[in-house]
Amino acid sequence: MNRCPWGTADELYIRYHDEEWGVPVYDDNKQFEFLVLESAQAGLSWHTILKKRENYRAAYDGFDVKKVAKYDEKKIEELMQNAGIIRNHRKIEASINNAKIFLEIQKEFGSFCNYLWGFVDGKPVVNQWTDVSQIPAKTELSDKISTDMKKRGFKFLGSITIYSHLQATGLMNDHLTCCFRYEECKKLIK
Repeated sequence: MNRCPWGTADELYIRYHDEEWGVPVYDDNKQFEFLVLESAQAGLSWHTILKKRENYRAAYDGFDVKKVAKYDEKKIEELMQNAGIIRNHRKIEASINNAKIFLEIQKEFGSFCNYLWGFVDGKPVVNQWTDVSQIPAKTELSDKISTDMKKRGFKFLGSITIYSHLQATGLMNDHLTCCFRYEECKKLIK
């Protein structure tokens, strides 16, 4: 069975690659989870975040955006003491800030998914990469989304992070064409 080369490092990566990465996400809670994790990942490996994912889920109330938006200084201090997550004060503050902006977008667009999927007219971009070296770190689309999100007040979500988010949540199918998930993810499009 052919997989994208990065998705073979260990069992954690294999499971993530085979079950989640590139699957179109139409659920706001899942979108918020990935935004928190992607922003926490900035400057670190995704593997580090995957290993801490369940700790994040527990620390962030199951990624309940309404609860996270209400976190105060006491909660920030509690998170800073949690060795199970990345204890970066700016990233933690950004996650709370981003939760508040996320809620504003839900009010404006009906859902965060409506907002984000609107950038691709509701259809994932299906690339046809044959080698991992062809996959860019960012694109005009990720630049456009990141710029809009920054104008709205999001933090720690630059173009490279947004491109990773688009890949993870299936707005961008960047599985290599030889990967068994390439065709499978195409079939999951609404």
